[in-house]
Amino acid sequence: MAGKPVPVTDATFDAEVIKSSTPVIVDFWAPWCGPCKMIAPVLEEVAKEKDGSVKVAKLDVDENPQTAQRFGVMSIPTLIVIKDGREVNRVVGYMPKPQLLQKIGQSI
Repeated sequence: MAGKPVPVTDATFDAEVIKSSTPVIVDFWAPWCGPCKMIAPVLEEVAKEKDGSVKVAKLDVDENPQTAQRFGVMSIPTLIVIKDGREVNRVVGYMPKPQLLQKIGQSI
C-alpha cells in the first residue's frame, strides 16, 4: 500500500516497524477516539507526501494492548517515530499538520 498508512498489530509490529529500513510514524489510536479521527487525514497526507522515505503505521490500542503497554502509551492519539528500531520522537494529542511536521520533522 504505497502512500497509505499501514495497519499493524501486536503480532506484526516488530516486522513492520522495528525492522523497517525507513523511519516509521506509528499512530496509536482507537475507533472511539475523536482526536484520533481528526489526525487520521493529516497522517494520510504525510504518508502520501513522504512515501518511500517514511512509513506511517496505525495500531488500534484496543485490539493490540501489548504494544501500547510496551511503549507506555497512556493517552491517544500518540504518535511515536521509530528509527533504526528505537523511539526517537513522540507526540501526544491532535496537532495540525504544520505543527506536527515541525515537531517530528527533524527525526524523520
